[in-house]
Amino acid sequence: MPQSSRYSDERVEQLLAQLAQVLEKDKAPTDLSLMVLGNMVTNLINTDIAPAQRRSLARSFAEALQSSVRDDNAH
Repeated sequence: MPQSSRYSDERVEQLLAQLAQVLEKDKAPTDLSLMVLGNMVTNLINTDIAPAQRRSLARSFAEALQSSVRDDNAH
């Protein structure tokens, strides 16, 4: 069952576009972009989530990421 969000699709798309714009402006290659975004996620978890819930949230995040990655050949 898809998980509903308390945030509108418009708000999510707006932030996504802004983040992508920063990475594109810097001409960051994919590996650097992934490193930066991964570090951002880690920082958010470590600073905004209670220590007892961090591993569980990181696991859920990783599972959601894996389930959203497509196996097709589209770029």
